[in-house]
Amino acid sequence: MNQPSAPTGPVPTMFEAIVRQMTVTATYNKGAVTIAPHILYTRHGEIYVDATTVERDGRPPREEKLGTFKLDGLGDPTLTTNTFRPSALFEPEAEKYVGVTLMAVELG
Repeated sequence: MNQPSAPTGPVPTMFEAIVRQMTVTATYNKGAVTIAPHILYTRHGEIYVDATTVERDGRPPREEKLGTFKLDGLGDPTLTTNTFRPSALFEPEAEKYVGVTLMAVELG
């Protein structure tokens, strides 16, 4: 008997990345990015992910910041084997997340 395959696509990929605290590679604004997704939420009927950028076009960012990415804008999000620690900049109780959070990293 065949095992059912796991769900695929951007949303299941982000869910798994958040639960397992693994980075994701994707294309964003025509560039390659590696992000550490912290939370998936909805706004105006669209899905967004707030994440720290680990690498953009092969280079680490100058400073750590939590950025907002529209999930539709992330091309071919792919789970990596690299894990991340949740950023101290992430505030899961922030007002913008109240009542719209789909999934968030567990803070230690």
